[in-house]
Amino acid sequence: MTKPVYIINGFLESGKTEFITFTLGQPYFQIKGKTLLILCEEGENEYDPALLKSRTDVVLIEEEEEFTPNHLIELEKQYKPARIIIEYNGMWNCKNMTLPWYWKVEQQITTIDGSTFPMYYTNMKSLLAEHIRKSELIIMNRCDNIIEQIPTYKRNIKAINQNAEIIFEDKNGEVNATLEEDLPFDVGADVIDLDDTGYGIWYIDVLDNMQRYAGKTISYVGMVLHPENFPKGYFVPGRMAMTCCAEDMAFLGYACKYDQADTLKQKEWVKVTAKVAIEYFEDYGKEGPVLHAISVEKTKAPKEEVISFV
Repeated sequence: MTKPVYIINGFLESGKTEFITFTLGQPYFQIKGKTLLILCEEGENEYDPALLKSRTDVVLIEEEEEFTPNHLIELEKQYKPARIIIEYNGMWNCKNMTLPWYWKVEQQITTIDGSTFPMYYTNMKSLLAEHIRKSELIIMNRCDNIIEQIPTYKRNIKAINQNAEIIFEDKNGEVNATLEEDLPFDVGADVIDLDDTGYGIWYIDVLDNMQRYAGKTISYVGMVLHPENFPKGYFVPGRMAMTCCAEDMAFLGYACKYDQADTLKQKEWVKVTAKVAIEYFEDYGKEGPVLHAISVEKTKAPKEEVISFV
């Protein structure tokens, strides 16, 4: 029988306990059976015994070496929970997390203290990236004094995990994250000309603001990629990007419809001018940005072939 698991990770004092406390108190999160809450570190904030009551058992695992499938199975047998919540230690690498094979991760959430994000992003980027990489939801709280930096922070996070939902919060609640005036190009131009920095920012921004670019014409230099089993008449003009560190590279690009796509060679450089459409594309498995080429011209490689989000 599968066991539903919720993983809440983030560095110490990032708001994990507050988030779990709030969620446990919500009517939509109530279940008939018991909850096992596994704590992998102890912060300044403690759980209110009245909130936990008798339907939530709390267990502390202080050493990473003790966080093993066998030990987790022993805890399950002892407490017999209907579901499990794991407050993971932010200093333990998520790559090393191994759960019992029949435990099913329903959701992974990362909490981030916005006031300390620059420090961790600069000094512990690889560890932070592992927090973010597999999370469906990322909550950056305590944003009261970093409002102007939010668009940059959002792009930093999206570069690592393009599919995550990101919420920014200040003391009054959720904060709007991306405004047109924060972008380094003119969205209202007849042709949005994207340089190296602009391409990376546009690629990330269009994920969350598709309608902002629907029907717009863009122009940029990209590398040709022919993904395996891609439909005829399409290719991907994109850029290699350093999303976290030198060892963490990704190709960023969207499908482009072009009737002469098969004449383009893999990895050659082209200057693309295209109109952005928001439509269903089979390889996305959902609606997304699809470029309709107006012109595709061969060109030389840019001075910096790899763009960077670091």
